[in-house]
Amino acid sequence: MARTLDPALAGLAQGWCALSALHGRIESHIERALQSGHGLSVREFSVLDVLSRQHSGEGGHLRMNEVADAVVLSQSATTRLVNRLEDRGLLTRYLCDTDRRGIYTDVTEAGLALLAEARPTNDAALYEALKEASARPELAPLVAAVESLAPAS
Repeated sequence: MARTLDPALAGLAQGWCALSALHGRIESHIERALQSGHGLSVREFSVLDVLSRQHSGEGGHLRMNEVADAVVLSQSATTRLVNRLEDRGLLTRYLCDTDRRGIYTDVTEAGLALLAEARPTNDAALYEALKEASARPELAPLVAAVESLAPAS
């Protein structure tokens, strides 16, 4: 016997599928651009970007769980990613002066240079992916929503 699906739930499921498709398209497009142009994954770029925004003032350094939340990875996956970036000389870690149990992670000069070099690639790929997605009727409203979040220049 067939169950009747609640139209509101069906609409939510359809919206979620469209949002997931948009995210996948954007991430794949940016991934290809960053990998081919800079040898970076989207996640690596995101970690470098998040950590580059730290400051030395109160609450200026992020703990690993905060970095994990910011880049939407598990804490263990984030730690492995940070280890790889540190092995490449893009990040460095050191003990916190006030809490010897705390370990800070900072972007090195090489990491900042790579991030600055990769940012225009990331931004252009994002723009291209959104432009392509806006041509698809099922994704166009989501692209408009994303574009509406951008601050006015």
